[in-house]
Amino acid sequence: MMHYKQPVSVLVVIYTVDLDVLLLERADHPGYWQSVTGSCEPDEALRDTAIREVREETGLDASQHILSDWQLQNVYEIYPHWRHRYQPGVTRNTEHVFGLQLPQRVAVQLTPREHLNYQWLPWQDAAEKVFSPSNRAAILQLPERVIKRTP
Repeated sequence: MMHYKQPVSVLVVIYTVDLDVLLLERADHPGYWQSVTGSCEPDEALRDTAIREVREETGLDASQHILSDWQLQNVYEIYPHWRHRYQPGVTRNTEHVFGLQLPQRVAVQLTPREHLNYQWLPWQDAAEKVFSPSNRAAILQLPERVIKRTP
């Protein structure tokens, strides 16, 4: 039996207090850069999906950092070449946006079948580089979303 993806996903923008953003290059589309993304498993809470996807795609433990649900949802059309992953007739996905704030840039561990490379970029450059309009919009919100810690 085919296991279809849920049309509910998370987008996790990983950034530093200095507003540098981590981008990952897709293995299935070299040259396509993005933040961490992934579909929810059945009966999985959105926050748990965010933590799992960050761990799977970067090796980072999101629960050790500031993970915030931005209460932002994007509904978009699933690209035709990815629709076979979903139940027949499913054409739209609802993406829930999270931010993960780190103290500084860190090295990450990629899953080779998912990503070829990573880079940290200043937020403005990261917004220019991502292929997804919803990813770009989320990165552009970073300056107002960053959580200032008082010493």
